[in-house]
Amino acid sequence: MNTKMVITEHARFEAKRRGIDLEFILSTIENPQQKVPSKRNRFVLQTKYHDKIVNGEMLLRVIVESDNDMVKVISVYKTSKIEKYWIGGVGI
Repeated sequence: MNTKMVITEHARFEAKRRGIDLEFILSTIENPQQKVPSKRNRFVLQTKYHDKIVNGEMLLRVIVESDNDMVKVISVYKTSKIEKYWIGGVGI
């Protein structure tokens, strides 16, 4: 990836608090299953995965701002409410 990436202190704090590995965040940024437009010129990059802790399917959502040469990670969280956020149904 030739794009510069900045992970805000808020995003780092939330990732740590929520038990989300930095490597998982980076892989979602590089290869999201979906890219969803959001408010204030932001995007949500999201990926479905099997969470071993809850023993079920979850959705990682990475909120970013981006331009041609930089991605700024604003926040991250995981949710079990896949149907609420997944565009186009439940299939990948």
